[in-house]
Amino acid sequence: MKKIMGSVTKVVPEKIDYYKQLHANPWPEVNQMIKDCNISNYSIFLFNDLLFSYFEYTGEDYEADMQKMAEDEMTQKWWKETDPCQISFNDKGKWTEMEQVYYLK
Repeated sequence: MKKIMGSVTKVVPEKIDYYKQLHANPWPEVNQMIKDCNISNYSIFLFNDLLFSYFEYTGEDYEADMQKMAEDEMTQKWWKETDPCQISFNDKGKWTEMEQVYYLK
């Protein structure tokens, strides 16, 4: 199953530089966990105080893979660094999934 995902969140203005530094040198274990959870072509873009992420999911069970990632110790440590940099748009989590309205392959 292929799923294309776009998500958005805000970044704390005072933490933009720190957030960029973290992602300029991400932890290898975190990158590997992302791959192990069937995510590829993952990008995060910054515009003013908005973060936009894009990735492709190619696994069979998205919820199970996201649970696997959430239970990973290194990913939890990574999120302890990145979460304080982000401001959620709602109470469902830091990142808000966006509706895909157009796709051209």
